[in-house]
Amino acid sequence: LDLALRSRIARESIDSRFYYEPILSAHPAKKSEKTYPFLNKKLRVPIWVSSMTGGTTMARTINRNLARACGEFGMGMGLGSCRMLLDDDSHIKDFDVRDLIGHDLPLFGNLGIAQLEQLVNDDRLQVIDVLIEKLQLDGMIIHVNPMQEWFQPEGDRLGRSPLESIRIMLETVNYPVIVKEVGQGMGLESLEALFRLPLAAIDFGASGGTNFALLEQLRADDNGLQDLTPLVHVGHDALEMVEMTNLLVHQLGDRMKCHQVIISGGVQNFLDGYFLMHKIQTNAIYGQASAFLRHATGSYEHLQKYIDAQIQGLRMAQTYLKVK
Repeated sequence: LDLALRSRIARESIDSRFYYEPILSAHPAKKSEKTYPFLNKKLRVPIWVSSMTGGTTMARTINRNLARACGEFGMGMGLGSCRMLLDDDSHIKDFDVRDLIGHDLPLFGNLGIAQLEQLVNDDRLQVIDVLIEKLQLDGMIIHVNPMQEWFQPEGDRLGRSPLESIRIMLETVNYPVIVKEVGQGMGLESLEALFRLPLAAIDFGASGGTNFALLEQLRADDNGLQDLTPLVHVGHDALEMVEMTNLLVHQLGDRMKCHQVIISGGVQNFLDGYFLMHKIQTNAIYGQASAFLRHATGSYEHLQKYIDAQIQGLRMAQTYLKVK
């Protein structure tokens, strides 16, 4: 009786994004044979482990746990920032996880736009090719983070627009490139410029999750940066970016060269991911970072249990929930 009384759901807490259709399907099987084509490979679940752990002391443990989970459950993975590996192999083992994820699933490295600009300036883009070969990567993610760099006490300053550096890269390299933001998302004009490029995918990095500009501001002691606080609250959430993407799909038509999206930023759980994937009108999966990170620092079994629950929840949503 006590549990029954405590199990009452308040009207305002009901998730109104879905129609619940309980009589149309049997329970989903624990394991599904369905696959999700993405980045020229096939995922077994439409989930991307977003880039994190660039240079922490626990990077090896975290990366290996995450890669092992991707291999077990069939997810794609972006490594954290590989900046430290460009000229020094001493930490290469922290990122060398291809043996754990396997060769049938996508594994991408990650560099910041400031590092890309410097490599372009120095005519050294070939060092990325070497890194890709060493780690057996499928391609490279370029994270665009001008706001974060501005707030970072030791941050880099960009001398040209990120778009120009990305264009130069695409004209030079022959591996797939993904472009992502890091927690504030992108507006309509930035998205349009990226969708016009032959990118492998765009990763939203929308506002609503970890805000790295705010994180850097909290690290800083400079009072001048504290006065810039309103800037950290500027951005676009994942739903707004989905809506902008849908608008561009119709506006650009054949001029749209990139047709794959990783919906990330503020995706708290499988219901958010399911909802947003069904709202978008191009090929998409959803990505998470902090949710995985919280479970990846300890035993693998802890992470395994969390991911298994997320996947079972997603399959229940796919079976019984219709997006309004």
